[in-house]
Amino acid sequence: MIPHSLSSLSSIAAIGADMIIDVRAPSEFEHDHVPGAVNLPVLSDRERDEVGTVYTQQSPFLARKIGAALVAANAARHLQGPLAQMPGDWQPLLYCWRGGQRSGAFATILDQIGWRVHLIEGGYRSYRRQVSALLYDTPLPHRVRLVDGGTGTGKTALLHHLRDAGAQTLDLEGLAQHRGSLFGGLDAPQPSQKLFESRLAAALDALDATKVTWVEGESSKIGARMIPPSLWALMRAAPRIELAAPLPARAAFLATAYADLTENRETLGQRIDQLRPYHAAERIARWHGLASAGDWQMLAQELMAEHYDPRYAKPQARVEQCSDPVALDALDTQTLARTATDLIARFN
Repeated sequence: MIPHSLSSLSSIAAIGADMIIDVRAPSEFEHDHVPGAVNLPVLSDRERDEVGTVYTQQSPFLARKIGAALVAANAARHLQGPLAQMPGDWQPLLYCWRGGQRSGAFATILDQIGWRVHLIEGGYRSYRRQVSALLYDTPLPHRVRLVDGGTGTGKTALLHHLRDAGAQTLDLEGLAQHRGSLFGGLDAPQPSQKLFESRLAAALDALDATKVTWVEGESSKIGARMIPPSLWALMRAAPRIELAAPLPARAAFLATAYADLTENRETLGQRIDQLRPYHAAERIARWHGLASAGDWQMLAQELMAEHYDPRYAKPQARVEQCSDPVALDALDTQTLARTATDLIARFN
């Protein structure tokens, strides 16, 4: 077995393991894990609770004996299942909560089979310290340029076109699984804050800091997830392009981009109701009426004109001095693709 201390997130990739295995319980893995890791728990959530209860209420020795039996049984299940076809030169990297008994026990079994087994010293806690150092304690060296603009100006779509045209991008909404506004929730729940940060740290670590990275302009929160301080400071100081398009074009774009929401009338009604603290009952009733009639473009147009645009304009005034305006007559695929190519030529 080969222990590895982590000096940076890049240290994990430098190990060159064929598979990263998180042996913690499923609930621990779901809350946060090393990106790309697979979960092969040596104790289930129930088994972990049972062993902990025995440890505190009866005997540490008895708890270790029960735990060892459970680890052996679960290890056998993994060896007969997902690891059954691994060849002799396969090299796994294992970690548990703090690099102790759970990963050590499983690593011993794999090592005895003949595989070259790697371990993260300090386990998940060591990894988490590296994530926190990157996102909370260290100024980021990246060259960032923001794609900004009002609701419905195609910022996310343009970011994807920039990526497809070869530019370096960071998709915060994709990492957070949320489109950034009250109406931006997706069917899948958002990751935990720590898992969002793990995904973000891995994405930042993979970027070339000497090249321009395009990032969509966001508030400090994407849904329920906070943008960590190091990246937020970088974004606040970054130059930006400012997309603008006619209101009808933006409404038509949103009616298509949010098709998943317009197809779910119940969820759409709930989102409209969340605007009650900000608007008169008559206006909320009108928006419900537009939704019931399926007049998506008029609904989108009124939401932007009466809710989103007034709220966007005020904070935007603070950054006008570092904005490059980009006026778009339409927001179709061809226009956005052409705009992406032009922006790369101008700023990359």
